[in-house]
Amino acid sequence: MRGLLLAFGLLAAAPAAAAPARVVSINLCTDDLLIRLGDPSQVAGVTWLSTLSAGSNVAEQARGVPSTHGFAEEVIGLRPDLVLAGRYTSRQSVAVLRRIGVPVVDADAPRTLDGVREEIRRVAQAIGHADRGEAMIAELDRRMSRPVAAREPKLRAAVLRPNGFSAGPGSLIDDLMRRAGLVNVVAELELDNYGQLPLELVIAKGIDALIVDGARAGPPAMATEMLRHPVLRRLGDRVKIVRVPPKLWTCYGPSLADAFDILADAAEGRP
Repeated sequence: MRGLLLAFGLLAAAPAAAAPARVVSINLCTDDLLIRLGDPSQVAGVTWLSTLSAGSNVAEQARGVPSTHGFAEEVIGLRPDLVLAGRYTSRQSVAVLRRIGVPVVDADAPRTLDGVREEIRRVAQAIGHADRGEAMIAELDRRMSRPVAAREPKLRAAVLRPNGFSAGPGSLIDDLMRRAGLVNVVAELELDNYGQLPLELVIAKGIDALIVDGARAGPPAMATEMLRHPVLRRLGDRVKIVRVPPKLWTCYGPSLADAFDILADAAEGRP
Protein backbone atom coordinates (compact mmCIF):
# COMPACT_ATOMS: atom_id res chain seq x y z
CA MET A 1 0.00 0.00 0.00
CA ARG A 2 2.79 2.41 0.89
CA GLY A 3 4.36 1.75 -2.52
CA LEU A 4 1.09 2.60 -4.30
CA LEU A 5 0.64 5.80 -2.32
CA LEU A 6 4.19 6.87 -3.16
CA ALA A 7 3.63 6.06 -6.83
CA PHE A 8 0.55 8.28 -7.04
CA GLY A 9 2.12 11.09 -5.04
CA LEU A 10 -0.29 10.70 -2.15
CA LEU A 11 2.46 10.11 0.39
CA ALA A 12 5.67 12.04 0.61
CA ALA A 13 8.85 10.00 0.51
CA ALA A 14 10.97 10.19 3.67
CA PRO A 15 14.08 12.34 3.18
CA ALA A 16 17.29 10.39 2.78
CA ALA A 17 19.31 10.19 5.97
CA ALA A 18 22.41 12.32 5.95
CA ALA A 19 25.68 10.42 5.61
CA PRO A 20 27.58 10.25 8.93
CA ALA A 21 30.39 12.80 9.00
CA ARG A 22 32.71 10.84 11.30
CA VAL A 23 32.88 7.04 11.07
CA VAL A 24 35.10 4.86 13.23
CA SER A 25 35.69 1.19 12.41
CA ILE A 26 36.74 -1.24 15.12
CA ASN A 27 36.95 -4.35 12.93
CA LEU A 28 39.61 -5.20 10.37
CA CYS A 29 37.09 -6.07 7.66
CA THR A 30 34.95 -2.99 8.13
CA ASP A 31 38.19 -0.96 8.11
CA ASP A 32 38.78 -2.26 4.59
CA LEU A 33 35.30 -1.34 3.38
CA LEU A 34 35.23 2.04 5.13
CA ILE A 35 38.51 3.13 3.58
CA ARG A 36 37.51 1.90 0.12
CA LEU A 37 33.92 3.18 0.13
CA GLY A 38 33.95 6.24 2.37
CA ASP A 39 35.06 9.80 1.70
CA PRO A 40 38.50 10.42 3.24
CA SER A 41 36.93 13.08 5.46
CA GLN A 42 34.52 10.47 6.87
CA VAL A 43 37.22 8.06 8.04
CA ALA A 44 37.74 9.13 11.66
CA GLY A 45 39.41 5.93 12.87
CA VAL A 46 40.34 2.34 12.04
CA THR A 47 41.92 -0.54 13.94
CA TRP A 48 45.67 -0.74 14.38
CA LEU A 49 45.62 -3.96 12.34
CA SER A 50 44.80 -2.03 9.20
CA THR A 51 48.07 -0.13 9.44
CA LEU A 52 50.12 -3.34 9.06
CA SER A 53 50.83 -4.09 5.40
CA ALA A 54 51.32 -7.83 6.04
CA GLY A 55 47.73 -8.27 7.21
CA SER A 56 45.86 -5.39 5.60
CA ASN A 57 44.91 -4.67 2.00
CA VAL A 58 44.53 -0.95 2.75
CA ALA A 59 47.59 -0.27 4.88
CA GLU A 60 48.86 2.50 2.63
CA GLN A 61 45.50 4.30 2.65
CA ALA A 62 45.29 3.87 6.44
CA ARG A 63 48.49 5.82 7.03
CA GLY A 64 47.72 8.98 8.94
CA VAL A 65 44.28 7.78 10.04
CA PRO A 66 43.87 7.55 13.84
CA SER A 67 43.97 3.92 14.95
CA THR A 68 42.59 2.16 18.02
CA HIS A 69 42.60 -1.26 19.64
CA GLY A 70 38.81 -1.17 19.73
CA PHE A 71 38.46 -0.03 23.34
CA ALA A 72 35.33 2.02 23.95
CA GLU A 73 37.24 4.89 25.56
CA GLU A 74 39.49 5.22 22.51
CA VAL A 75 36.53 5.23 20.16
CA ILE A 76 34.58 7.78 22.18
CA GLY A 77 37.58 10.12 22.02
CA LEU A 78 37.29 10.18 18.23
CA ARG A 79 33.74 11.59 18.47
CA PRO A 80 32.09 9.22 15.98
CA ASP A 81 28.67 9.69 14.41
CA LEU A 82 28.76 6.00 13.53
CA VAL A 83 30.83 2.99 14.57
CA LEU A 84 31.34 -0.03 12.33
CA ALA A 85 31.89 -3.26 14.25
CA GLY A 86 31.93 -6.94 13.38
CA ARG A 87 30.43 -10.13 14.68
CA TYR A 88 33.63 -10.94 16.57
CA THR A 89 34.46 -7.41 17.70
CA SER A 90 34.69 -6.95 21.47
CA ARG A 91 31.09 -7.20 22.60
CA GLN A 92 31.92 -5.22 25.73
CA SER A 93 33.04 -2.23 23.67
CA VAL A 94 29.98 -2.46 21.45
CA ALA A 95 27.68 -2.65 24.49
CA VAL A 96 29.28 0.43 26.08
CA LEU A 97 29.03 2.45 22.87
CA ARG A 98 25.39 1.56 22.40
CA ARG A 99 24.65 2.31 26.05
CA ILE A 100 25.84 5.89 25.65
CA GLY A 101 23.93 6.36 22.42
CA VAL A 102 26.60 5.89 19.76
CA PRO A 103 25.08 4.25 16.64
CA VAL A 104 26.80 0.92 15.90
CA VAL A 105 26.45 -1.21 12.78
CA ASP A 106 27.40 -4.84 13.34
CA ALA A 107 28.65 -6.46 10.14
CA ASP A 108 28.41 -10.23 9.91
CA ALA A 109 31.04 -12.80 8.85
CA PRO A 110 29.73 -14.06 5.49
CA ARG A 111 30.15 -17.69 4.47
CA THR A 112 29.19 -17.33 0.81
CA LEU A 113 29.63 -14.83 -1.99
CA ASP A 114 25.97 -13.89 -1.59
CA GLY A 115 26.73 -13.07 2.03
CA VAL A 116 29.70 -10.95 0.92
CA ARG A 117 27.39 -8.89 -1.26
CA GLU A 118 25.01 -8.37 1.67
CA GLU A 119 27.77 -7.12 3.96
CA ILE A 120 29.20 -4.75 1.37
CA ARG A 121 25.71 -3.31 0.90
CA ARG A 122 25.18 -3.06 4.66
CA VAL A 123 28.35 -1.03 5.21
CA ALA A 124 27.95 1.09 2.06
CA GLN A 125 24.40 2.07 2.99
CA ALA A 126 25.36 2.80 6.59
CA ILE A 127 28.04 5.31 5.55
CA GLY A 128 25.85 6.91 2.89
CA HIS A 129 27.47 5.50 -0.25
CA ALA A 130 25.14 2.77 -1.47
CA ASP A 131 26.11 3.53 -5.07
CA ARG A 132 29.77 2.84 -4.36
CA GLY A 133 28.83 -0.41 -2.70
CA GLU A 134 26.92 -1.53 -5.79
CA ALA A 135 29.89 -0.57 -7.98
CA MET A 136 32.21 -2.64 -5.76
CA ILE A 137 29.85 -5.62 -5.96
CA ALA A 138 29.59 -5.31 -9.74
CA GLU A 139 33.38 -5.30 -10.12
CA LEU A 140 33.74 -8.26 -7.75
CA ASP A 141 31.08 -10.18 -9.70
CA ARG A 142 32.82 -9.37 -12.97
CA ARG A 143 36.12 -10.75 -11.76
CA MET A 144 34.56 -13.76 -10.08
CA SER A 145 32.72 -14.69 -13.27
CA ARG A 146 36.03 -15.36 -15.03
CA PRO A 147 35.69 -18.54 -17.11
CA VAL A 148 37.74 -21.32 -15.52
CA ALA A 149 38.91 -24.18 -17.71
CA ALA A 150 39.52 -26.53 -14.80
CA ARG A 151 41.47 -29.66 -15.66
CA GLU A 152 39.71 -33.03 -15.61
CA PRO A 153 39.59 -34.79 -13.31
CA LYS A 154 39.39 -31.76 -11.08
CA LEU A 155 42.17 -31.16 -8.59
CA ARG A 156 41.45 -32.53 -5.13
CA ALA A 157 42.55 -29.74 -2.83
CA ALA A 158 42.61 -28.83 0.84
CA VAL A 159 43.52 -25.73 2.80
CA LEU A 160 46.17 -26.19 5.49
CA ARG A 161 46.62 -23.22 7.79
CA PRO A 162 48.63 -22.72 11.01
CA ASN A 163 47.79 -25.25 13.73
CA GLY A 164 46.40 -27.55 11.03
CA PHE A 165 43.15 -25.67 10.57
CA SER A 166 41.40 -26.15 7.25
CA ALA A 167 38.27 -24.82 5.52
CA GLY A 168 35.30 -27.10 5.01
CA PRO A 169 31.70 -26.79 3.85
CA GLY A 170 29.92 -23.72 5.16
CA SER A 171 32.96 -21.46 4.85
CA LEU A 172 33.64 -18.61 2.46
CA ILE A 173 36.91 -20.27 1.42
CA ASP A 174 35.03 -23.43 0.48
CA ASP A 175 32.68 -21.35 -1.68
CA LEU A 176 35.66 -19.76 -3.48
CA MET A 177 37.34 -23.14 -4.00
CA ARG A 178 34.27 -24.66 -5.60
CA ARG A 179 33.72 -21.63 -7.84
CA ALA A 180 37.35 -21.93 -8.96
CA GLY A 181 36.81 -25.54 -10.04
CA LEU A 182 38.57 -27.30 -7.17
CA VAL A 183 37.25 -30.26 -5.20
CA ASN A 184 37.50 -29.47 -1.49
CA VAL A 185 38.56 -32.78 0.02
CA VAL A 186 37.70 -31.55 3.51
CA ALA A 187 34.03 -31.81 2.51
CA GLU A 188 34.49 -35.60 2.51
CA LEU A 189 35.84 -35.64 6.05
CA GLU A 190 32.83 -34.24 7.93
CA LEU A 191 34.97 -31.59 9.59
CA ASP A 192 33.54 -28.32 10.86
CA ASN A 193 33.75 -25.37 8.49
CA TYR A 194 37.15 -24.46 10.00
CA GLY A 195 38.15 -27.78 11.58
CA GLN A 196 41.61 -29.29 11.95
CA LEU A 197 43.11 -31.41 9.20
CA PRO A 198 45.60 -34.08 10.38
CA LEU A 199 48.67 -34.49 8.18
CA GLU A 200 47.93 -38.21 7.92
CA LEU A 201 44.77 -37.40 5.98
CA VAL A 202 46.66 -35.12 3.61
CA ILE A 203 48.48 -38.25 2.45
CA ALA A 204 45.69 -40.81 2.81
CA LYS A 205 43.07 -38.82 0.91
CA GLY A 206 45.11 -38.42 -2.25
CA ILE A 207 45.21 -34.65 -2.20
CA ASP A 208 46.53 -33.08 -5.42
CA ALA A 209 46.89 -29.51 -4.18
CA LEU A 210 47.57 -28.07 -0.75
CA ILE A 211 46.57 -24.44 -0.22
CA VAL A 212 48.81 -22.74 2.34
CA ASP A 213 49.44 -19.21 3.54
CA GLY A 214 51.50 -17.23 1.07
CA ALA A 215 53.13 -15.06 3.70
CA ARG A 216 52.63 -14.24 7.34
CA ALA A 217 53.92 -11.45 9.51
CA GLY A 218 55.78 -11.85 12.77
CA PRO A 219 58.38 -14.22 14.20
CA PRO A 220 58.26 -18.03 13.89
CA ALA A 221 55.61 -19.69 16.04
CA MET A 222 54.53 -23.22 16.88
CA ALA A 223 51.26 -22.54 15.05
CA THR A 224 53.08 -22.11 11.74
CA GLU A 225 55.74 -24.82 12.18
CA MET A 226 53.29 -27.43 10.94
CA LEU A 227 53.48 -25.86 7.47
CA ARG A 228 57.18 -26.78 7.37
CA HIS A 229 56.70 -30.35 8.57
CA PRO A 230 59.06 -32.92 6.93
CA VAL A 231 56.04 -34.92 5.76
CA LEU A 232 54.94 -32.02 3.59
CA ARG A 233 58.42 -31.61 2.15
CA ARG A 234 58.51 -35.31 1.21
CA LEU A 235 55.36 -35.00 -0.84
CA GLY A 236 57.57 -33.33 -3.44
CA ASP A 237 56.06 -32.98 -6.88
CA ARG A 238 53.11 -35.23 -6.09
CA VAL A 239 51.22 -32.40 -4.40
CA LYS A 240 50.96 -28.91 -5.85
CA ILE A 241 51.53 -26.19 -3.24
CA VAL A 242 49.26 -23.18 -3.79
CA ARG A 243 50.15 -20.08 -1.79
CA VAL A 244 47.44 -17.57 -0.95
CA PRO A 245 48.39 -14.53 1.18
CA PRO A 246 45.97 -14.69 4.15
CA LYS A 247 44.98 -11.03 3.83
CA LEU A 248 43.35 -11.72 0.47
CA TRP A 249 40.53 -13.78 1.96
CA THR A 250 40.52 -12.91 5.64
CA CYS A 251 37.87 -10.29 4.87
CA TYR A 252 35.02 -9.84 2.45
CA GLY A 253 36.18 -7.14 0.06
CA PRO A 254 37.54 -6.81 -3.48
CA SER A 255 40.70 -8.74 -2.56
CA LEU A 256 38.62 -11.93 -2.65
CA ALA A 257 38.90 -11.74 -6.43
CA ASP A 258 42.70 -11.89 -6.14
CA ALA A 259 42.41 -15.05 -4.03
CA PHE A 260 39.96 -16.48 -6.57
CA ASP A 261 42.43 -15.83 -9.41
CA ILE A 262 45.13 -17.79 -7.57
CA LEU A 263 42.77 -20.73 -7.02
CA ALA A 264 41.50 -20.64 -10.59
CA ASP A 265 45.06 -20.63 -11.95
CA ALA A 266 45.77 -23.72 -9.84
CA ALA A 267 42.59 -25.42 -11.06
CA GLU A 268 43.69 -24.81 -14.65
CA GLY A 269 47.12 -26.27 -13.96
CA ARG A 270 49.00 -23.00 -14.25
CA PRO A 271 52.23 -22.58 -12.19
